[in-house]
Amino acid sequence: MKVYREISLSEFDFWAGARDRVKYLSRDELEQIEQILEEISPEGLSETDLNDLFWFEDDLIAEWLGYEHFGEIMERDK
Repeated sequence: MKVYREISLSEFDFWAGARDRVKYLSRDELEQIEQILEEISPEGLSETDLNDLFWFEDDLIAEWLGYEHFGEIMERDK
């Protein structure tokens, strides 16, 4: 059985490596990413697909936010 629910990215409980990435993102950035995801995946994503996107496609997320790679986001607050 599949159960779908609507939730904002800021409320999603990421796990493993994705959790380590999300801690570098602001609420505004998560909202920006959420808007992009709603446009490119109107049917939504599974929890695993969403988590994997943040875990393994961090440079893509960085590009969506105007950075060349995720390392720039991680270094900006130092």
